[in-house]
Amino acid sequence: MSERARVRRTVVVLPLVCGLLLTGSACGGGGGKDKAEATPTSSAEKQKFAKTRFVANAGLAAGAAYQWIIKPYRNGAFKKGADGRTGALVKAGLAGAFTYNRLKAATKNAQGDPTLSKALAPVNAGIDSLKNLGTKLRKGEVNEGDVNSVDKVIGQVKDAGKSAGAPVTDKTPSVGELQKG
Repeated sequence: MSERARVRRTVVVLPLVCGLLLTGSACGGGGGKDKAEATPTSSAEKQKFAKTRFVANAGLAAGAAYQWIIKPYRNGAFKKGADGRTGALVKAGLAGAFTYNRLKAATKNAQGDPTLSKALAPVNAGIDSLKNLGTKLRKGEVNEGDVNSVDKVIGQVKDAGKSAGAPVTDKTPSVGELQKG
């Protein structure tokens, strides 16, 4: 076998082996053992963690919605014939599903804090209306009303957090984080 063929094989095989090793170690390999989770003991700790988790999840949802849905739509990236339209729609579809997922998680987190739960209650219907947003975006069936609806719901969630003492700031997730959900 020539030196060139060995180098070529090494260049192909080495990344595959490394990828398999990394994938195997990332899968956990817990062997079905239950892992102990830290749980807050007092209701004050539960409330503190509820607000913290709410802020984190709502911030990710807001960042994803703005970066990958609202801003590209307003810049014309979803219009037929636009450069990079397909990629923008795929990213927006992922962001739509991610946004919905994080908003539902934020709603669940808010249930641990009475003030936050009351403030977020009127927004739940708006969050539920975003359920099929990811699919609509991926198919290119989104319109200005859909984008404005996302923007409005995100604004309402931020306002609810602020009124309950849990101000939300946008945290833009990477495309990789969108893919993980």
